[in-house]
Amino acid sequence: MTKILVVDDELSIRELVKFNLEKAGFEVECCDDGLKALDLLMENPPDLLVLDLMLPGMDGLEVCRYIRQMEKTRFLPVIILTAKAGEIDRVVGLELGADDYLTKPFSPRELVARVKTILRRSQTPLIQQTAPENEVIVRGNLKLYPERYEAYINDELLDLTLKEYQLLRQLITNPGKVYTREYLLENIWGYEYIGDTRTVDVHIRNLRKKLEQNCADSILIETIRGIGYRWNDNLV
Repeated sequence: MTKILVVDDELSIRELVKFNLEKAGFEVECCDDGLKALDLLMENPPDLLVLDLMLPGMDGLEVCRYIRQMEKTRFLPVIILTAKAGEIDRVVGLELGADDYLTKPFSPRELVARVKTILRRSQTPLIQQTAPENEVIVRGNLKLYPERYEAYINDELLDLTLKEYQLLRQLITNPGKVYTREYLLENIWGYEYIGDTRTVDVHIRNLRKKLEQNCADSILIETIRGIGYRWNDNLV
């Protein structure tokens, strides 16, 4: 059975989330503290983490930062819950590697739908990609190893989250092709409706930073204003 860890310091939220996720067929474990959450994550990693930002012991952003640095939890899907009104907190969460976020108050039905979608996308191959899983994809000085979910630029391993890797692979599969934000949201995150495209922008920005650290003299991902993004086909 798929296991989900829910971390929130509000008992009513924990009970609400636990009830709806168990009703949907998931095994759910809960805790109310960031440090306790880390212990549980390291001892027996779940299949997905639902994480509040405002936590005692260690806040959600620090928890997210930590788990993305650990090999054991590097690709663990994370949905952030936040009661904060400021956009900066959601953006920082996404930059630290969260897959998605919901703002309190939220619809339990929507949370369950997001959980199912993210789990499905993390456990199945991406669509619209023609390269076999065992074939190394080469674009200039960039190499992707699909079987290992690894990317190298100038022979340096890139420290990518799962969503960053998936975006990179999608873009380089068809260099020069423009992908709209809505297309990327639907095909990487799997939403069947038009969600918050800000999620895509934040992940692209973070991916760019990591690429430019190793290839600062080239614009690898181009922004097509008002539309979306494409891989620079002049660098193929």
